[in-house]
This record gives sequence, C-alpha cells and structure tokens, in this order.
Amino acid sequence: MEIPYATDALKGMRAVVCGASKGIGRATAEMLAACGADVIGLSRSAPEIPGVRSMSLDLEDADAITKTISGILAAGPIHILVNNAGGPPGGPLLDNEIEDFEAPFKRHLHASHQITQMVVPAMEASGMGRIVNIISTSVREPIPNIGLSNTLRGAMASWAKSLSRELPACVTINNILPGFTDTDRLGSLAESIENKTGRSQQEIHDTWMSQVPIGRLIDPMETASAVTFLCLPQSGGIRGISLAVDGGRMRSI
Repeated sequence: MEIPYATDALKGMRAVVCGASKGIGRATAEMLAACGADVIGLSRSAPEIPGVRSMSLDLEDADAITKTISGILAAGPIHILVNNAGGPPGGPLLDNEIEDFEAPFKRHLHASHQITQMVVPAMEASGMGRIVNIISTSVREPIPNIGLSNTLRGAMASWAKSLSRELPACVTINNILPGFTDTDRLGSLAESIENKTGRSQQEIHDTWMSQVPIGRLIDPMETASAVTFLCLPQSGGIRGISLAVDGGRMRSI
C-alpha cells in the first residue's frame, strides 16, 4: 500500500509501538517510520523491521517495562505511543476461570497504563503527545465466542475515555477499532473458535465475511493509515474517540 502521508509528516517525532513484531503493530511501525518518525518497536521477539529500531519487551513484566521505557526516555521524549498487544484465546466467557484474565489484562490495560504514566510528563514538556490504543470493534458490539477479549477491550476503551478528560491539552488519546483484519491473530482466533465450538475455520471465516459490506479482510496497512492520521500534529483536535476500521461491519452509528 502506498504511504498516504508526506515522508516528513512526523519528522522530529519519536514513536514507541508496542506489539510491533507482526500484523497491525508492524504495519503501524513501518508507516510511522515512512512518515519520518524515529520509531522504536517493542515486542517479545524484536524482529528486524526496515527503518525501525526493535527492542525486546514482555508487556506482562512490569519491571521490564519500567527499565525499557526509562531507557528510551533518557534519550528524549516519546511523542507518540501506540498501545497494542496480542489478544486472549477465543471461546465462551463462562468457560474462563479468574486466572485467565490475569495475563491479558497485564499486557493490555496494565502495561498501557504504566507506559502512559511514564511518557506523559515528557509529552507535555515537549508540547505534543499522541496516544493511540489498538483495541476492537467489540467495545461497541461484543463479538460471539471471544468473551474474554470483549471484556478486556471494553475496559481499555473506558480507560482511554477517562484519560481523555485528564491528559494535558497538548496530549491526545484515541482508540482504533480494527475489524476482521488479515493478520495471524485472526487465523489463530478462528482456530481457537474451531477447537471450542466444532465449527470449521472456513465456516467461521464465511460467517465473518457475510457481515462485512466490503466483502474482504482489512489490510493491516489500512489500519496503520488510520493510526498515523491520529498521530499527526494536525490531529490535535481529535480526542477520546474510537475510530472503527472494519469495512462497515458494525451496525451501530
């Protein structure tokens, strides 16, 4: 996909993208870098990404988060933070035990809150900050057979909306709600649902596509384009919103 923004649109900005090893996180890191940002991609595997400095980080490890983000901040402010992490397995919510909530909430809500607390002072001092959370359309319309994910994404959306009323005027926070996107995560989700319900992956995929007016999966770069838009200096008037990139799947306004 051609980069829709100028190559210097984010020049001089430092960005941190969580979950940058693949899918939407990787596409976002690549697009931010293509627009001139100095991008640091965080993930457990820390793969090589052209134009991006990759660092290994387990978002479930609070001490590691403190050490890594402190090190990045020592070199200058982080102007852009993209909170993103892999979701929990699918299945009925009643099948989940209390302990099943712990790891997903640590790497999503807890990690996002911890990193945000650390980066906001420098954002405010620099006069510009953009925080974008990659969550899900399920915050508006819960998706069947991913009850734990629905619960987690709803918590993230409420957290972000609350922060939108508290953050400094120069720092915005917004959410991206991906629909059915062409990523490994979607494939693993279909496999998880197949194992728990007995429905074939093809049947699951066909059911998903029957709900999408554009009739196809979303390209991760399309989602990354929306993220990048919210990160532009010119997007400072957009605050506390949840923007769906779902091909028109949701029925709500």
